[in-house]
Amino acid sequence: MKKFSKGHHSSLNELNITPLLDLAFVLLVIFIITTPQLSNDLEMNLPSPKKNKAASPTPKINRITVQANGRIALNDQVVELPALKQTLVAMKTGDPDTTVVVRGAADVDYNRVISVLDVLQQADITKVGLATETVQQ
Repeated sequence: MKKFSKGHHSSLNELNITPLLDLAFVLLVIFIITTPQLSNDLEMNLPSPKKNKAASPTPKINRITVQANGRIALNDQVVELPALKQTLVAMKTGDPDTTVVVRGAADVDYNRVISVLDVLQQADITKVGLATETVQQ
């Protein structure tokens, strides 16, 4: 009967993966370092502080309110959507820096507010604000 030594014919029970993990971590670090940082392509015009506030007149702010029943009011005067567009175009021709603040009631159909914003865009009014209310807790 032949005797075999364990050293020569034993099967490989475990695979040593330490060098593979080292290689994976090195490659991960290389990719992290060489990958360029993602840049934000959003361009914003931030307001700059004005040094002479006394000389600049306070701009007239026009208020558009969309009431809960869907009625639209421009500076507290009820108007229909087509008449609102004509009025806004007339305001824009008179003052190129026309400023408008839109306020919608809490329970209004939001499509009505969107249609007002569409009219503002069609009238080429770019200084638009949305009014919000703070909730008391």
